[in-house]
Amino acid sequence: MTLWKRTLIAIAAACTLSTSYAAPVELDSVKVIVNEGVILQSDIDTSMKTLRANAKKSGQTLPSQDVLNEQVLEKLIIDTIQTQEAERIGVRIDDARLDQAIVGIAENNNQTVEQLTASVAEEGLSYNAFREQVRKEIAASEARNALVRRRINILPAEVDNLTDILAQETNATVQYKIGHIQLRFNDEQTKEELEVQAKDLVEALNSGKDFSTMAYTYSKGPKALQGGDWGWMRKEEMPTIFADQIKMQNKGSIIGPFRSGVGFHILKIEDVKGLETVAVTEVNARHILIKPTVILSDDGAKKQLEEITRRVNAGEASFGDLAQQYSQDPGSAVQDGELGYQTPDLYVPEFKHQVETLSEGKISAPFKTVHGWHIVEVLDRREVDRTDSALKNKAYQILFNRKFNEEAGAWLQEIRASAFVEIVEEDQDDN
Repeated sequence: MTLWKRTLIAIAAACTLSTSYAAPVELDSVKVIVNEGVILQSDIDTSMKTLRANAKKSGQTLPSQDVLNEQVLEKLIIDTIQTQEAERIGVRIDDARLDQAIVGIAENNNQTVEQLTASVAEEGLSYNAFREQVRKEIAASEARNALVRRRINILPAEVDNLTDILAQETNATVQYKIGHIQLRFNDEQTKEELEVQAKDLVEALNSGKDFSTMAYTYSKGPKALQGGDWGWMRKEEMPTIFADQIKMQNKGSIIGPFRSGVGFHILKIEDVKGLETVAVTEVNARHILIKPTVILSDDGAKKQLEEITRRVNAGEASFGDLAQQYSQDPGSAVQDGELGYQTPDLYVPEFKHQVETLSEGKISAPFKTVHGWHIVEVLDRREVDRTDSALKNKAYQILFNRKFNEEAGAWLQEIRASAFVEIVEEDQDDN
């Protein structure tokens, strides 16, 4: 056995020694070397206990011991590599997030945290070991998500195609109450002048003008004397020119102007039945990002942000000016640190937690994400009706999930193949 391997195993074993010498202590042994880390016999034993306990609860029959050992060992190797990747890119799960995750696990099991703790003890596991295992799993999951996301490319055409398919399925039951204004080509106006008039009408409607009044006044369409009201229709019951323009827009949407052989048209969706409405909260936040380097430590980045916060709160400088001066996020720095109105789900978990929980106008304490150290301030929140984009979002999520699962599998194979893994034989010669 080479010297470095013997040293590594000796260190791992020594860490398990008790400070008391009253009784002999069985040493934990290294079973696998994975890059710069190790898998101990205790890790294998813990995984086996959990697996058997879960199988017993579910009535599942387990395979032979040899097969089980192979499966458990391979999973531990993959988990160890992912944990190392999390450490490499700086993923850290603090106690507050860990406690929240454990509450979630208990709720999923229809238990209190106290009942979950008792269940863990019944399986022969210590609660502290359970907590650290959950912490590692969350960190590994976040590392995997961050690294696999970079490999995913979804083309707009892919989203549009799937959105059309989903819309066709949904539109079979959706009904729309449609208003219509038609401006006909005539000898008194050029086509260009008529188009300008149509655009002016759309602008007036978007600013709050009454659609029926505008239809009575300007429309030359078949329903002009009904205020442009076509009543309730499914898409297959509409004139084709209407149906082609409706892409799951929500109630109140103004569509157009669009052109046909007889003139320009404007539609309004007065109401919708059978379409699930989607409202989201958008947050307008601003932040300052400092990235640790070989020169600037994590502690140094954190202290720099604490000093920036002190200066803002003391009125010595504005958040925007300091963002322009210090923030290492070039896209937002030139906008005084502002990120614009966004749904929190677009951000990494630590940042998402801050913008969801911070009071408006309050600057957060410095916190770390995979991008570096941040402070963030929430400027405003607003409720937005996103029914018109709900299907597009659904289509994007379906495509993302498909590609994520494919890329995650490929990524795991790559990091497994590139890792140094050595099984430590018990009867290995030390010479």
